[in-house]
Amino acid sequence: MKNFKILTLFILAMVGLNSCETDDDIVFIAQESGEFVITNTLLPEYILKSSTGSNLGERFTWSNADFGVPTNVSYDLQRSIAGDFSDAVLVGTTTGNEIAMIIGQMMTIATEAGLDANPSTPEPNTGAFSVRIRAYAGNSGSATEVFSDVKTISVVLQEATSGGSEITKSTWGIVGSAAPNGWDGPDAPFYTTSESNVIAAYVTLIDGQIKFRENNSWGGDFGDIDMDGVLDQEGDNNIDVTAGTYKITIDWNDNTYTLEKFYWGIVGSATPNGWDGPDTKLQYDFNTDSFKTVVQLTDGELKFRMNDTWGGDYGDLDLDGILDQENENNIKVTAGYYLITANFNTLEYSIEPTEIWGAVGSSTPNGWDGPDSKFTPDFSNPGIWTLKNFTLKDGQIKFRTNDAWGNDYGDLELDGVLDKENENNINVTARTYTTTLDFSDSEKPTYSIK
Repeated sequence: MKNFKILTLFILAMVGLNSCETDDDIVFIAQESGEFVITNTLLPEYILKSSTGSNLGERFTWSNADFGVPTNVSYDLQRSIAGDFSDAVLVGTTTGNEIAMIIGQMMTIATEAGLDANPSTPEPNTGAFSVRIRAYAGNSGSATEVFSDVKTISVVLQEATSGGSEITKSTWGIVGSAAPNGWDGPDAPFYTTSESNVIAAYVTLIDGQIKFRENNSWGGDFGDIDMDGVLDQEGDNNIDVTAGTYKITIDWNDNTYTLEKFYWGIVGSATPNGWDGPDTKLQYDFNTDSFKTVVQLTDGELKFRMNDTWGGDYGDLDLDGILDQENENNIKVTAGYYLITANFNTLEYSIEPTEIWGAVGSSTPNGWDGPDSKFTPDFSNPGIWTLKNFTLKDGQIKFRTNDAWGNDYGDLELDGVLDKENENNINVTARTYTTTLDFSDSEKPTYSIK
């Protein structure tokens, strides 16, 4: 009986060992099902213009691929001009179920396909390309894979209209309890676009209401009484909005307007909030039709993405100053203070050392040792730096760059003009302020604390 028990244990051990060896050789077999498909609804036609190159073109979504066993699955969005994917190009990779393409990416594909924004013939410059999703378990190069259905994207590549390519500040602005400067203004500005009679603004709002008016003045202002997307001048026509960063577009050709959540940001181990975000937001600069920020980075990596969302994010695989969506394209940086610029029409970007102004002193949150409370530059008005909702204690402050002494300013005569004299600390009382530095006149820089 004892020998029988030993034999039984030996047999069970061999079975267990054999099972372990078998586990190492498991092959994932994709199930034959029609459920792995692209699920979002496509537009009949996508109008591609350089003026909207940084806008969302389409956000592709899909159902889960089924490999027959529980396993982690990765998804590639591929695009093809030929249509049979013999020329497949990777758009982006995710472990989720959505990837975005912006108009600029679609324009690049259209150009590769031979479309011309300024054709010599009057016929519409139309074309198409195909997309599909590749799902795989394991490493991308040696993985078991399955493909979704194929979708055809019909596009029209358009030249700029008579509005011209030069972007200027519009006379129109955004005012209201939700706007940056409230009902009193000055209003958040709109900018012209390459489309005639179409203006756009990039603005961060709080919960409240807005209206649109010209030259910071009442009379002839517009709201939306029916909330139908058409502007009117009826009585109680304030527009209710929720907090967020938006792109607001007005088309005066038919008095329509749109509000869409819209912002570009940087994310990564080098950025203030790491890979989990929230992202450091970029601001629109109409002078260069690009998005910018100044930021203190640590040693690490970063990428660009829209609306704090993965899918359609950008890095730079070749480190050639042109953004791309390849794998392993995180951008490595070293610690320092930087000006970051990205043009999502051309996909050019730069990360350049810069000076960032900050406030330091006994009245500031971090005292005389810092780190300083950082100002934000107004890229539309060079030389202007602002620090809003700045809570101070009774005490003193000064202004300096990059948390360092040697280029610090105070105000010896308390006349609102900055100077570098001795004993020029600025006395303040406890309160929440908006503080502005104005270096537009380098010979006589000024400041305000209100």
